[in-house]
Amino acid sequence: MKRISNVSVLLLAFTIGACAKDDEITDLKGNCANAYKAQICTYAKTKGKTLVEAGAVIPMATIENAPAGEPMAWPPVAGAVAFMPDSAIKQSGLTHLTFYWEGDGHPPGAFMTPHFDFHFYTVPPSEVATMDCKDLSKPTALPASFALPDIPLPPDMAKMTGVPTLVGLCVPGMGMHAILTSEIERKDAFEGSMVIGYYKGKLVFIEPMISKATMMKKASFDLPVPDLPGFTGAHPTKFHAEYDAAGNAYRFIFTGFTPAT
Repeated sequence: MKRISNVSVLLLAFTIGACAKDDEITDLKGNCANAYKAQICTYAKTKGKTLVEAGAVIPMATIENAPAGEPMAWPPVAGAVAFMPDSAIKQSGLTHLTFYWEGDGHPPGAFMTPHFDFHFYTVPPSEVATMDCKDLSKPTALPASFALPDIPLPPDMAKMTGVPTLVGLCVPGMGMHAILTSEIERKDAFEGSMVIGYYKGKLVFIEPMISKATMMKKASFDLPVPDLPGFTGAHPTKFHAEYDAAGNAYRFIFTGFTPAT
């Protein structure tokens, strides 16, 4: 009986240990990239084998040091590229982050205000590099209340880019940009919006696009992630930007991940 009791105790200890491990939160470091005298870093968190959180840390130094009057480049050049943690890519569907500073904004009108683009791609960088906007096919379905408008550029921008109209808001090196229909005719400056990117009819990124004025408030906020018709791969369904006063930085947090397929 004593021997059986010892075995039982060992089995109980093993079970408790396994349960504790399954409940343990593990921090996964991704990649850091320099951006205006600071570093943007990606990260993820797992609970056991389940991904519970993924995103990036955006220091306020990057936001505050973004230069005013920076000349527009065409095609645009990313201010930073940071890869997601390897072990989180399959479960999150997110491969890497590209960061852009739009100092003068861009059409349509609501976005003609200084803002930042945070493209969280669902495809590898090698595929992003091929997005030259020569293929102007659009997806068969978009999220509810979203559109892929064809936006004429102002004469000076059209002359500089050689592109009179952005079909589906397609930008070389990025892809098409599906935006909320309410933002297309909006007259006042936007504060923050979730943009869904496509190329060759395929979803390629999820983008929190956020005005500098919003970031400078140093206050937490949420942006809704829409349902994504036709997209069955792993992807987040919620987004929260948490301001950390102690670290003087935002933590961009994606959660609610769908299963990988």
